[in-house]
Amino acid sequence: MESAIVKSIGILNLRHVAIILGLFVLGANRPCIAKQPNVVLVIADDQSWFDAGCYGSQVVKTPNIDKLAREGMRFDRAFTATAMCAPTRQQLYTGLFPVRNGAFPNHSKVKPGTKSLVHYFQEAGYSVGLCGKKHFGPAESFPFETVPNKQLNEFVKQKSPFFLVYASNSPHLPWTDGDPSAYNPKTFVLPPHLHDNRETRAALRNYYAEITDFDRELGELDQLVESAGKESDTIFIYTSEQGAQFPFGKWTCYEVGLHVGLVIRWPEGIKAGSTSSAMVQYVDILPTLLDLCGINKPKGLDGNSFVEVVQGKTDDHNQYVFGVHTTRGIILGTESYPVRSVRSERYKLIKNLNHELEFQNVLTAGDGSSYWSSWVRDAAHDANAAKLVGRYLKRPAIEFYDLDRDPFELNNLADNPTYRREIRKMDGVLKSWMKQQGDLGHETEMTVKPHRTMQ
Repeated sequence: MESAIVKSIGILNLRHVAIILGLFVLGANRPCIAKQPNVVLVIADDQSWFDAGCYGSQVVKTPNIDKLAREGMRFDRAFTATAMCAPTRQQLYTGLFPVRNGAFPNHSKVKPGTKSLVHYFQEAGYSVGLCGKKHFGPAESFPFETVPNKQLNEFVKQKSPFFLVYASNSPHLPWTDGDPSAYNPKTFVLPPHLHDNRETRAALRNYYAEITDFDRELGELDQLVESAGKESDTIFIYTSEQGAQFPFGKWTCYEVGLHVGLVIRWPEGIKAGSTSSAMVQYVDILPTLLDLCGINKPKGLDGNSFVEVVQGKTDDHNQYVFGVHTTRGIILGTESYPVRSVRSERYKLIKNLNHELEFQNVLTAGDGSSYWSSWVRDAAHDANAAKLVGRYLKRPAIEFYDLDRDPFELNNLADNPTYRREIRKMDGVLKSWMKQQGDLGHETEMTVKPHRTMQ
């Protein structure tokens, strides 16, 4: 009898040890949380990633973003999966890619019953507020507390842990905020994907001025956090959302559109002045923040936590990042122009699934730019302008780029036999991802009601 009791106790002890070891493994990558940190997420609106001082711009004045980068970690390869406002924000808030969550066209909503960061953080005792732009739905999937600008100070000073999303409307068109006189367009050095003329420089001047005004907003919010004595225990994040409303940026799967700026500061958990070249995506941010705040992650998210990157333990994360674009929900968009992409550390594959049509949007077919007509005008006598206009409007079925040698994707290598094997490999990766997402390409595109401007 005694032997049986001893044996039973031994089995129980072994089980306890196994449980303890299991909990240790599950929590090994999480920081020790003495107190749940606050979170502030500041989102720009259509800002190209390289248009900030900390990302190398010698022109755009962003002293507060630059300060944040000196005090935190700058991510040099962060990406959204869709360069449009509603899909970008909803993947960021849900941790699910656009087709899977349902919000892949612009001006769209996630599938009913989809949960977001609001639910997960509220359940953990956080006050979760939003100040600024929404561009999401339905309301039950994003039950933010609305925080007007005049109540930001009160929200930040509360005793409960808080998660604040500050979603600016800058630098989205019409680029009327800020002080353009602070910029001299004659001094600009234009990136090679933009046609260089007077009209483009004038547009850039207004766009840069609005970035600086957005930087002011970020700085004022940062000052509120500091004045409340909460800087050390607040995870403060800046991100640029997606590329600006210039050709090859917003509404595309090119690097200028999908590559984003991302800076995270947390004095208690992130080394100041650090950088990372790990490839991270917006869907990864939610699980990462849940880890950093000691909150259990739900099953079924598309994103993967990059907490070890934040902790400086590794500089590797995703092997591939993905892109998806549809024109069915955008203003004056092409009737059907689905685009899908996959990027590795070096290469980028883009598939234009209905390439026979001409690509168009409000930039080319409406009043979405003050300069596009000048590009078309100059294309009649300027070979570079003609090339850029032609490439933007009429695209091949497959595009393939070596990003190490061609970061602005100007030289399509799809027909080069040297890259045939790599193209096949990446095409297989893209197809597998689309299958996992339930994405049928052109068939999925046609499930979307066209924007009223196209009906």
